[in-house]
Amino acid sequence: MSLSAEQTTDAERIFEVNNLSVSFDADGEWKEVVHDVSYRVKAGEVVALVGESGSGKSVSSLAGLGLLGRGAKVTGSVKFKGRELVGAPESVLRKVRGNEVALIFQEPMTALHPVYTIGQQLVRVLQARAGHTKTSAKARALELLSMVELPAPERAYHSYPHQLSGGQRQRALIALCISCDPTLLIADEPTTALDVTVQAEILELLRRLRTRLNGSAVLITHDLGVVADSADQVIVMQNGEVVEYGPVREVFERPQHPYTQQLLAAVPRLRLDVDEAPTHAPATEPLLRIQNAVIEYNSHHHGVFRAVDDVSFDIHRGEIVGLVGESGSGKTSIAKAIVGLEKFKAGSVTMDGTEIVGIGASGLRALRRRIGFVFQDPGSSLNPRRTIGDSVSEPLRLAGGLSRAQIKARVEEGLDQVRLPADAMTRYPHQLSGGQRQRVGIARAIITRPELLIADEPTSALDVSVQARVLEIFEELQAELGFACLFVSHDLGVIDRLSDRIVVLRRGELVEVGTPDQVIRNPQDPYTRRLVQAIPVADPALQHERRRQRVESLPA
Repeated sequence: MSLSAEQTTDAERIFEVNNLSVSFDADGEWKEVVHDVSYRVKAGEVVALVGESGSGKSVSSLAGLGLLGRGAKVTGSVKFKGRELVGAPESVLRKVRGNEVALIFQEPMTALHPVYTIGQQLVRVLQARAGHTKTSAKARALELLSMVELPAPERAYHSYPHQLSGGQRQRALIALCISCDPTLLIADEPTTALDVTVQAEILELLRRLRTRLNGSAVLITHDLGVVADSADQVIVMQNGEVVEYGPVREVFERPQHPYTQQLLAAVPRLRLDVDEAPTHAPATEPLLRIQNAVIEYNSHHHGVFRAVDDVSFDIHRGEIVGLVGESGSGKTSIAKAIVGLEKFKAGSVTMDGTEIVGIGASGLRALRRRIGFVFQDPGSSLNPRRTIGDSVSEPLRLAGGLSRAQIKARVEEGLDQVRLPADAMTRYPHQLSGGQRQRVGIARAIITRPELLIADEPTSALDVSVQARVLEIFEELQAELGFACLFVSHDLGVIDRLSDRIVVLRRGELVEVGTPDQVIRNPQDPYTRRLVQAIPVADPALQHERRRQRVESLPA
């Protein structure tokens, strides 16, 4: 793949990849997964690598640093400040890694050591890499924790990773990564697992750090909103190849390759203008009514924790209600309690007039026949030892009343409804892609033809184009079958696309309820406004203006 038209001088080039190919040993044969990739990172520049899972984004960035293991064969050239890294001795690579090139990984819980405090980990790195004494290392560690804007640096210093929130852990990991003042940051999906407001804070932090440290960055992501918000250049990868490369605004406004056009078209668009079209009036009596619901958990260390506090809302027949909020807001607790996987402590929850709070085992079994549940991670919700046919048919077998032939026919119909071939019945979960497994989860949830479907973050782990296909199938099924739905998500773009009404939660409390026009395009509560402002949109010009407005609205 040729480089972008903009040429750079040798002095400007920090990271230079030329004709890079990577192969992995597969049963004695080399299988090439990255093909002839070339790109440049200039001083002070952010270059984003985008593409779906398996496109080669991470592999192409990690190859030159010797982080792919002995089962990988790397050819071509990767230069950092003019020094060749491909084939360099491990002693040379160790000096480059951490000291001059730092990697920020997607999941800080796997990158941070669980048995050392954050301070211990920072001190060890500073003593080993930067020659600090123990005293000066602690002072520098606290300085770094302040630099990444942790609210209580001293407390974070003495905390273990599990004692910090997801956003705080990511900040601590960034502090570790910048401890030796690297010239280049390689950030591999650094915000994927974070809530939208925390994501916005981390992106703003990385932007400020880049300016302060005068460094460059390679941003690996599948989120085109993040690319529009943060990158100068964008490289689009598909099946291990670069299919498009250029300035962010140029690529987003005039994409040339069909795959880039497909990715941009698949992004859920958050409408910011009010739709004057009237919304349909819901039925008089709701199918599901939640009144003053309370959910509590007992904690060995902290006593009783109230996860949901006095929450009330309704779902009418044929209506999709989006339930949104950050991690810890109580979304999933409510979803699980409706089907008896958690318990309501107080309040009233009725399904078509039947009280759910305190319901007995026989009543719960009857209730579950009327409710379908789609889980966030189909890989963990499907039994790996059972075929797809067995997993999808299980709710019908438990309900009883159908013959084997009738069950088989219903399963075939369900798989066809989610656009899976009939031969998928004999396959196992590991033989399907993530998107196919999620479609199996939907087929299993609708197989009993439920009146209410609860979908808990069903697309959050999917690539953008796979997510688009799953959402299309979901919309078609809802129109065809007419079920009511509680759709749990932190993605307001998805919620805006699907929902008739939206319920916003914060720390277990109800913040706002209304139509998408009311909640997204005219939010009344400051928390809802912060949620909407924090969403990165896949439009560089618009996102630049939204970011400016968001930063200006933050307290000084």
